Amino acid sequence: MKLNGQEQTKNLFSTKMLSTLGVLLAMDIVLTRFLSINAWNIRIGFGFVPVVLSGMLFGAVPTMVLGALADFLGAILFPTGPYFPGFTLTAALTGLTFGYFLKKENSLRSTLCAVLIVQFILGLLLNTFWIHLLYSSPFVPLLATRVVQSAFLSVVQFVTIRALAQLSERVFKKVIL
Repeated sequence: MKLNGQEQTKNLFSTKMLSTLGVLLAMDIVLTRFLSINAWNIRIGFGFVPVVLSGMLFGAVPTMVLGALADFLGAILFPTGPYFPGFTLTAALTGLTFGYFLKKENSLRSTLCAVLIVQFILGLLLNTFWIHLLYSSPFVPLLATRVVQSAFLSVVQFVTIRALAQLSERVFKKVIL
């Protein structure tokens, strides 16, 4: 039981949790920077998997930090263009979204909500706006080219998260937590 703030802080940042987040951070950087299909305005890959696992295991705040750190460190260590803090904000909000929706209940509805918010609000609208600001590209045509990516990745993310949810119940939570 959590009796005071000190014990809550101790549980929030346990050694096991921090080491797991470190491994997930490294996985995120490798999957995003090296094992994704990248073009100047499109990225398709499985870099979301470590963030989803963190969200399922640890919730919103640790996953938000993981997302922001992974984007920042990945951009600094392995740049694919100029560093732009807007993408780090999007990565943090993505972690927050996955952590919020997938920690409490891992139902079809919560998965669908998380994927739609991440893909269409954060990925499509917000990241397209950041690309528009960074490269002075016209927003609406850029948005049109990114709709297909968001639709495709929505399906991929939904199916992957549902598979991870089943594994999470049987394996990850028993091993890691």
